[in-house]
Amino acid sequence: MPLDALMAEAAALRDAAHGRLVSYSRKVFIPLTRLCRDVCHYCTFAEVPRPGRAAYLLPEEVLAIARAGAAQGCTEALFTLGDKPELRWPQAREALAALGHATTLSYLAAMCGLVLKETGLLPHANPGVMTRDEIAALREVTASQGIMLESVSARLCAPGGVHHGSPDKHPEARLEVLRLAGELRVPFTTGILIGIGETRAERIEALRAIAALQDRHGHIQEVIIQNFRAKPRTKLGAAAPEPDLDELLWTIAAARLVLGGAMTIQAPPNLSPGVYQRLVGAGLNDWGGVSPVTPDHVNPEAPWPHLEELAARTAEAGKVLVQRLPAYPAHLRAPETWFAPAVATALRRASDAEGLARGDDWSPGELTLPPLPAPRLAAAEAGLARLVARATEGARLGPPEIIRLFAARDADTAHVTAAADALRAAVSGEVVRYVVNRNINYTNICAYRCRFCAFSKGSTHAALRGPAYDLDHAEIVRRAEEAWARGATEVCLQGGIHPDYTGETYAGICRAIRAALPGMHIHAFSPLEVTQGAATLGLSLRDYLARLKEAGLGTLPGTAAEILDDEIRAIICPDKVNTAEWLEVARTAHGLGLRTTATIMFGHVEAPLNWARHLLALRDLQAETGGFTEFVPLPFVHMEAPMYLRGQARRGPTFREALLMHSVARLALHPHITNIQTSWVKMGPAGAALALQAGANDLGGTLMNESISRAAGTQHGQEFPPAAMEALIRGIGRVPQQRTTLYGVPPGAQAARAYDAADLTPVVQTAPRRKVPA
Repeated sequence: MPLDALMAEAAALRDAAHGRLVSYSRKVFIPLTRLCRDVCHYCTFAEVPRPGRAAYLLPEEVLAIARAGAAQGCTEALFTLGDKPELRWPQAREALAALGHATTLSYLAAMCGLVLKETGLLPHANPGVMTRDEIAALREVTASQGIMLESVSARLCAPGGVHHGSPDKHPEARLEVLRLAGELRVPFTTGILIGIGETRAERIEALRAIAALQDRHGHIQEVIIQNFRAKPRTKLGAAAPEPDLDELLWTIAAARLVLGGAMTIQAPPNLSPGVYQRLVGAGLNDWGGVSPVTPDHVNPEAPWPHLEELAARTAEAGKVLVQRLPAYPAHLRAPETWFAPAVATALRRASDAEGLARGDDWSPGELTLPPLPAPRLAAAEAGLARLVARATEGARLGPPEIIRLFAARDADTAHVTAAADALRAAVSGEVVRYVVNRNINYTNICAYRCRFCAFSKGSTHAALRGPAYDLDHAEIVRRAEEAWARGATEVCLQGGIHPDYTGETYAGICRAIRAALPGMHIHAFSPLEVTQGAATLGLSLRDYLARLKEAGLGTLPGTAAEILDDEIRAIICPDKVNTAEWLEVARTAHGLGLRTTATIMFGHVEAPLNWARHLLALRDLQAETGGFTEFVPLPFVHMEAPMYLRGQARRGPTFREALLMHSVARLALHPHITNIQTSWVKMGPAGAALALQAGANDLGGTLMNESISRAAGTQHGQEFPPAAMEALIRGIGRVPQQRTTLYGVPPGAQAARAYDAADLTPVVQTAPRRKVPA
């Protein structure tokens, strides 16, 4: 096949699987030892022992390199080293003994563990040929491992071949390592080295051997096509011809066709400077590891490109450069299968929802926003633009299409957010609304075991949660009356599921507030509380909701939704209402004229597929009932969440993901849900302002007291008074407007009170009682 045709076919296969993304790993290289028992004829990395030169890096030297990498934003620590030098060199055996180890592999495992524990960098190890036990030991402390197959040509090991005298380069030995890694479920890197005397047919044979192992075990995460670079100090010599560009392009394209669209094909950018667009055109989708700290110790004559330059050259090829981790998304989707527990924890904390590196250091509840990079590509991808157009016309997108919107990056992100903001303007104009309200959390005692909740299950910081409490009616009413005096039109009541509460407890709270404040809107009780209350009285949902409505309930908060996908609920809240039960409470409430909000809590263990299912469940119910007043994205605040502290969750969404949730919700829920609210408690005022320019049109409530997010670790305040809200809204060129819970206009006198409110008096957290009266 002509090279251009071969490359076009390979690139099309790559694009169908990877879209516009080309990845790289920001890493630091740690040359643990340069001693090696092999004598490969092209290698300048390996050295012989020299007087005065240590055989191995010491632990403090390893940590110094790793810490320098961490300070520069690296996520990977790549350990490079020779193969079993202690089998050849007595100096290696002596040095290992002084370090307390018998083998290089044992010392490597110890240093990987040290770096993982002390710096959080994710180790990747390339130690050469290993036994089953050695691979298994490294699995406990590495995110991935690797061995270059290089070639399956046994003749290269014969006299005159580049691998003569190198027992660890026999193809059978290296293929056995790859096989063992597959059996042990270790994400593995491999590849071929071209230009060392092999033929094209032998390259294809090597690629097919890799493909067969991948088909059997699914553990090959990337295949490197590395071109030999001539070096003057090697047996192969400076005079040996390097493979030309066409040879490299042919091999990349052939690898793509042999290994398929989904495989990651990599070519090191420093070995082919100035031809990045041609390499992308041949079908690669990864540049490998690039270090802002350390050189390429294997090819020191070839400096790394600056990351800004690499991003610019990648954009010139029509692609978006994204940072990945040493383990790839396919394996991160099943962490219990592929990683040791400590490694899985570190990977979760470093990853975004797609399994790539987070890309920013922001987490919900933090004070400082990350910079928003300007797009490098000139326009959105045509297929994404068509999806956005369909959504703005009111079409119901399917899960794969919504996932595509969530995957938007660079110009695609800009297109999605701009389209969402334009749709917001068309639907709701330039007005940004907010409600003056007060949160009243009547108890933090709860019989449930939701793994994300820091509010009712204790905290490592007692000052955030405080002691257990169970408010009596007098304190609830006092807070409601104080809120009314400060201009509130709504009280929002939620709490833990107290084991002594019955359905009459909730109704009694409503009656107490209604008796004291007939004009106050009661926005109360999640679907979980409603379900529990109905069950304790033996009533149907409809009958119990009717009783609450009669007691004064005005609307329901659509919390306890988390992710409306039972695959995720089984992980984060297995004893809570399931998806169908949550939707049925909302459906029943809507049928009684009780409107509800709708929420999503995202950024923990779920993925974009689960987001898509959640949004479609809400859209379909809204199309049926019309009862949702607004949709509220609630980014997961991780700091004190039990499942994060146990290493079972991510650090909340990235800022890009948090903004996109507002934009994609605007598009995916159109035309059925017209109000998209942003949470200033989670996003922060500055983040909320950006969300209002990305599809949101509502700033939520002033709150007065905010307990649940504060317990989880957010640093934002407990109240956002009207004057500050309106200053923020005007600051982005929009028009502020107070509203009621149901998006009406509040009474003028009540609205006026909110601008000159007295300071809140200290709350009284009523101590728990053995039994709670109705």
